[in-house]
Amino acid sequence: MEVLLVMGVVGTMLFVLTFTIDGASRPGYDPKRHAVSALALGSRGWIQTTNFLVSGSLVTASAVGIYQSVESLWMPLLLGVFGISMALSGVWRMDPMRGYPPGTPELTPPETSKTHARHYLAGFAVFGSLPAAAVVAGFTLDHPGWSVYSWATGSALVVLFFAFGYVWESNSRWAGLVQRIMILVGWTWLALVCIHLM
Repeated sequence: MEVLLVMGVVGTMLFVLTFTIDGASRPGYDPKRHAVSALALGSRGWIQTTNFLVSGSLVTASAVGIYQSVESLWMPLLLGVFGISMALSGVWRMDPMRGYPPGTPELTPPETSKTHARHYLAGFAVFGSLPAAAVVAGFTLDHPGWSVYSWATGSALVVLFFAFGYVWESNSRWAGLVQRIMILVGWTWLALVCIHLM
């Protein structure tokens, strides 16, 4: 069980560390503007694709460990959906757009591919299942402090999800930053939950 929970810590932290280092060192990529998923494009795209697949698989495994640790079906089930959706985000890449890779038109193309649509749905599942899991965790975890933290995280993720949707649709130069804040809030919560359950 503890090994599975360690996988959750490794998976969440590996994901954040990888996209942070890769995004900061990628020519033509602006972490403040571009989505994390855009790192799966270009000649170095294999790094983020692998990051999605490996981190998503580790998080999915941790959901099994969480299932063995709590008296709840919904919390680990939602976290399983979260992990699987992360992995699927690596299977289906977003389309080039908004200036990345370099030379790509600055706006979203009028028509996008089926692969992009599937990536979009996987992302919706990622950012929908995690706040739901946090809210359920507030009723599941056995300490008042963890309940409050989980509910606060779930609420923050919902607000950030809508904020990201707004800045993304308006093609804001801050879309990448808002997404990264959302990821940091959610992924940190999950890593700390795994540590707590250990």
